[in-house]
Order: sequence, then C-alpha cells, then structure tokens
Amino acid sequence: MRTVTASMFTCPLGDDAVLIPRTPAIAAAYHEVFLANYERITRWNPTAGDAPSPEDTRRTLAEAGRAWVEGTRLPLAIGVKAEGGWRLVGSVGLEVDSAAGTGEAGYWLDASAEGRGLATRAMSALLDEAFGPLGLHRVELRIDPANEPSRKMARRLGFTQEGVLREALAFADGWHDELVYGLLAEEWRGATRG
Repeated sequence: MRTVTASMFTCPLGDDAVLIPRTPAIAAAYHEVFLANYERITRWNPTAGDAPSPEDTRRTLAEAGRAWVEGTRLPLAIGVKAEGGWRLVGSVGLEVDSAAGTGEAGYWLDASAEGRGLATRAMSALLDEAFGPLGLHRVELRIDPANEPSRKMARRLGFTQEGVLREALAFADGWHDELVYGLLAEEWRGATRG
C-alpha cells in the first residue's frame, strides 16, 4: 500500500498512529485503502454507493476539505507508521450541526488494523475535539445491530444505546434496523476527567 509522506497537519494517536485530514493531498493512498476495504465498508454502510473511481475519490476528498473549513465536518484518515511516512488504514469522521450542537460520528478500519485499539483511539480523539474546541453538546453513532465490534466500542467509549430505528437502512438484501447510540458532553468530560 502507498504511504503518505507529508501532511500539513497530523494528530498523534500515540507513537504508532496519527489522524490525517482527508483532503485531495492523500487521494491516491486513500483511494487504494478505500477500494481494498469497499466490501467491508458497504457491509455496514449502504450509503457508500458504487465503488469510486480515482477522480470520484479526489472529488469526495475535496468536498470533505471544504466542509472541514466550513465547520460542518471533521474528516480524518487513520494512519499507522510505515517506512517513509504513514500507511492509511481507515477513516474516522464527524458530521457537525453547529446550530443544534450535535454531531454524528462514523469510522471504518482495514482488516489489518483491527484489534489494535486504533478505532477507539481515533474515536477518543474525535470526541475530545467534538466536546472541546467544537463545543458540541451531543454526539451520535448509528450502528447496524449485527455489527457487534462497533457496538462494543460504543459502550467502551461511554455511549448509551438510546433506540432502534426500524428498517432504516436499505441494503441489497432488504431493510435493516439501525441502533442509535448517544453521548453527551458532560458524560465524556466525566469519564475522561473524573
């Protein structure tokens, strides 16, 4: 896999991993890892659509960069140490509704990166930003009930399962329920500082 050798900004996740803004600067590496994980991503996310072309990926990353500047999204890639830079192994992001003081988070990981705590570390950094500088009151996760690893991570991070959206996800095999998990700023601050 390609490595990302330079980025204007990285957020460390310990000595072995970083968060990198999802912008066109990482388009080739991001496209490669996204395509390698396309089936894994669409297993849980029916909105991923058709497999993107390199130009689709570049356009999507440009939109993500603009949304970051506008304050409506926090789009990040997860990178692990590799010779000469960082190897992208996933993505974490936050859709922001500033007026409501809320956000909806999501993530995905390459199979090679699972079981190392990367998703939890990336989500923790995202939540620190959401409830710190962004000043959000609430963050949601929406998870397919069959996605037990994501459900476990949500509970580990202090999210509360709040409800079920019945048949809310349209997959090729039919309609799936979607679980809604919520976390409030005071709960995150209490868990991390108390």
